[in-house]
Amino acid sequence: MDVETKAGDGGLGPRLAVGFALVLTLVLGGLSGLVMYPAAQHLRSLQDGPEADATLVAAGSGCFLGGCKVRFEAEGRTVVANLPVGSGHGDNLAGDRLTVRYREGDPQVVASQADVGGGGAAVFTVVFGAGAVLFLLALVWSTVSLWRQRRAEAGQAAVPV
Repeated sequence: MDVETKAGDGGLGPRLAVGFALVLTLVLGGLSGLVMYPAAQHLRSLQDGPEADATLVAAGSGCFLGGCKVRFEAEGRTVVANLPVGSGHGDNLAGDRLTVRYREGDPQVVASQADVGGGGAAVFTVVFGAGAVLFLLALVWSTVSLWRQRRAEAGQAAVPV
């Protein structure tokens, strides 16, 4: 019981704190590097794509999760496509007009002109990455503190009284 948390302490034990920081570091780093960074890169890849005027067909709070649909003319046909996850059009209403960019030859791959600089995905890449660094620092600090505490306790136990 001494290693983790004593009853009534009200705090995390040192091992639990280190484990918690490690898990948060891995989760935030994974979100930043494996999810948000590729999403931001995808949005940036459309910066030089053809431009089209579009109408929001489905909008609302689900836009950030990929629930926005737009209708536009591309390559001689009418296309209805989903805006990517992280799209910043949650406040817009169905019927609103916006400019989109799409991948030439595949107009189903589309993003709002406002998002092709990276949009919310770029912001969250930085936020999650900074969070991972913060928890990594907490992990290192906790580990060093735990090591010093154990070393001090071992030194006190070796001294005869």
